[in-house]
Parts: sequence; structure tokens; C-alpha cells
Amino acid sequence: MPAPAFRSCVEIAHTVRDGGCRATEVVAECLADIAARNDSIGAFVETFGDTALLDAEAIDAARARGQTLPPLAGVPIAIKDNFLVSGKIAACGSKMLAEFRAPYTATVVARLRELGAVVIGRTNMDEFGMGSSTERSAFFPTKNPWDRSRVPGGSSGGAAAAVASGLCPLSLGSDTGGSVRQPAALCGVTGLKPTYGRLSRYGLVAYASSLDCPGFLARTAKDIDLAMHVAGLDPRDATTLDAPAAECALAIGLDEAASLRIGCLCDEAIECGIDQEAQRAFDAALDCWRSLRANIAPVHLPHAQHAIAAYYLIASAEASSNLARYDGIRYGHSPGGRTLEEAVTSARSEGFGPEVQLRILLGAHALQHGYHDELYGHATRVRRLVADDFAAAFAQCDVIAMLTSPAPAFPLGSRIDDPVAMYSCDALTVPASLAGLPAISFPCGFTKDGLPIGMQFVAPPRREGLLLAAAHAWQLATDWHLRRPGR
Repeated sequence: MPAPAFRSCVEIAHTVRDGGCRATEVVAECLADIAARNDSIGAFVETFGDTALLDAEAIDAARARGQTLPPLAGVPIAIKDNFLVSGKIAACGSKMLAEFRAPYTATVVARLRELGAVVIGRTNMDEFGMGSSTERSAFFPTKNPWDRSRVPGGSSGGAAAAVASGLCPLSLGSDTGGSVRQPAALCGVTGLKPTYGRLSRYGLVAYASSLDCPGFLARTAKDIDLAMHVAGLDPRDATTLDAPAAECALAIGLDEAASLRIGCLCDEAIECGIDQEAQRAFDAALDCWRSLRANIAPVHLPHAQHAIAAYYLIASAEASSNLARYDGIRYGHSPGGRTLEEAVTSARSEGFGPEVQLRILLGAHALQHGYHDELYGHATRVRRLVADDFAAAFAQCDVIAMLTSPAPAFPLGSRIDDPVAMYSCDALTVPASLAGLPAISFPCGFTKDGLPIGMQFVAPPRREGLLLAAAHAWQLATDWHLRRPGR
């Protein structure tokens, strides 16, 4: 029997429900695998061994009593370090919160547990979600399982690396400008960013509140489909959509590919220096879709070329407000000082890393009197134009296809001192984030050096089911998602 993490969530849950194995066996084996292999990858910051085994024992006990088990029964899941679990540390990859213990549990995490998932630990991330390589963690960088000299993407790099390396079958991440999809592409797994508001943000530590979205990473669309049952209205999050989780479900057995209208983003839409091998893999994937009888036609997003500039202004402005609460007095890193000003200054200077400080300063500048309308206001108007472009394009197609990342995984350290090069990693994921649209990344090829390439589909609001069905059809017809990195 393969290790639990190299089996699908569907298979694990089915086996546990049918008594083929116990949830405690699955979880114990998964924890042992993490203990043996995590040091070489750095996917996990911490495992929750005691509580995970207790949750698994409760599932086994429920089955012994003859109870019907939920759809994710016994499935180990990792959560990104910015989701709260009562009593556990939620550091957000930052020295500022290195010792902060959550007073309550995030809605998404609580609902996953209700579905039978077992939370096994927290995964590494770029500090407060600000990064595209998981090198900005205050603890250690995460490495790409396909080539440990390269980055896994970010900011959910630990979540993606955990799934890709077989340390767990399912991860919960967050996506503000591509932080689920970009690492999914670089690590060769499937990653879904739902419609903004589809999943509750209650208990997700805020970075940019109008952009942050919980999302899932797994090997297959079918596995993510199971996890999306956590969707639905949350009275503790006013931005959640009042829509049933069933709307997210993929239509298993429905031949979506035969009638799918795919809009192919024109080459001139976003200038971000697309890698030639990535482009060839994308073109080959489009040919494969044509063989599946999908209809492919060009679409235009005229304002998408301005999305990165608008995104970094909006996200930084919101971050400067959200992170103002970390003053070292109420909570957070607290080195002290002779005066209030000294205490706050030293707390933020020592607690925040350089990228977080940079974005706070940028956001504060964009919001100050005399610059607010010129910078932040203009960025919000661009955001509206990008959303309008998508709406016009969807009149001609069901989904819009593009590469997820302009290039495959790059070497560790190669972009850490070049913000422009690092920010360009998000050029193809940010437009959907600005528009609040659902998007999915799935493997579509490899470079000659064996690095994964990801293809991205963007859909109209609330059409997660369409994205999952399309990705499922692709994964029935191809085997890119079945490939495994060497251990």
C-alpha cells in the first residue's frame, strides 16, 4: 500500500469509511513521513501530532459505533501558517507572531474538521503572505521537491511543497495575488482560488482584506472538490457569499471538455517575459484541449497589463492598515523601549522582515493626504477596469486560459534582492485576484530539466464547479498530475 500522502483524498476517505484501514494508521504514517523527510524540504513549520492522533481516534471510534463517516474522514490536511487553530501558534511566517497562540479556530479549519479531515500541522510561508518564493519566511526557506536548489513559489510554498513531496495529500493555503496558484504551478500540483467570499476569511490573518481568499492544493481536482464542501455563508464574515457549497461541486461524468469554450489570452495582453519552454508547454496543452473537442478563440483583457501596479498599491495600502495592530504592546514581538515610540519602533523594526516593512511604507505613502486619489484611487479604478474586461471576455467564452507563472521554478536566492523580478512572478495570477474571480492551476507539462509547468483557467464568479470539472476532464485525459518528484 502506498504512503497515505501519495494516495488521493478520495481513496483515503473511502478506505477509512469501508474499514480498509483506520484513520489513526493513516495519520501516524503521515506524521512519521514528515518527521523523516521534512528537514530536506522545509514544508512544515510544526506538526500537531498529539491533537491529530486524537482526532483520528475519534473518527475510528465513530466508525466502530456504526456512524456514517463524513466525506474527508481520516484525510490528513496541512494548513498554512496564517490560519488560526485554537491553542496553536499562528506565526504567519513572521518573527512578530512567533509565539502567538490562536484564541479560536478559523471557520474553514473548523468546517474541514467537521468533514472528517485531520489537521496535521502548519506549513511555511512568506511572511504575512508577502512573497512569491517562500524565501521571506522568518524561519527558513522552503525548497522545491522537484529540485531542492529552486524555490517552490509563494506565498503558500510550504503548502504546495508538502503536497508535491507526498508529505500530505491536501493543504489549505491562502491566495491574495496568486499565492495558491503560483506555487501549485511551480510544484506540479493542482491549486484552486475560489471566488472572493466563497470561503470564509474568519480566522485567516489579514494581509489585504479585499483580496485574501482561502484556497486548496491537492494532486487532483476531485480531491479539491471534496474540500470545497466547506464553502457557504459564515455570519462571522460579512463578505461570505450566501450560496450552497453544492454549487462548487464538479460534475463527475459530465463531458465538460467537449463543449468548453476556452478563451486564450492574447500574447500582447500581459508583458512579463514568458519563458520559452513554458510557452511551448502551454501551446501543446491548447492543442490537447482541441483534441478533446474544446473550442478555443482569442480574448482580450486590455487593462491586464496594469494589474500588477494596481495590485501592489491596493494590497500594500490594505497591509499598512491591517498590520498597524502589531505594535509589540497589545501583542506581537516586544523588545521594549524607554518610551512608547521607542517600544513600537523597535517591535516593528525587529518583528517585521524587510519585505513587509517595504510594503507597509509603500501602502502608508499611497494613503497619505495628497497622494490618496492619485495613487490608491487610481489603482482602484484600474481594478474596476480589469473586472470589466473579464466580464466582456466571458460573453465569448466559458473560461480564460493562460500560463499560471511566466517561468518555471527559479533558483533560490536569484530574485530575493530584485523586487521587480519577484513581483513579475504574479503577473498572470493577479488579474483574477483583482476581479475577485475563481481560478485554478493544474499541471500541463515539464521543462527539459524536469520542472513542472502550470496552466491556469479563470472563470466567472461562483463557477468553481466549472473549473473543477474542466480540470478533472484534463486529468482524465493526461497524466502530468500523476508524476512524482524523486525523494
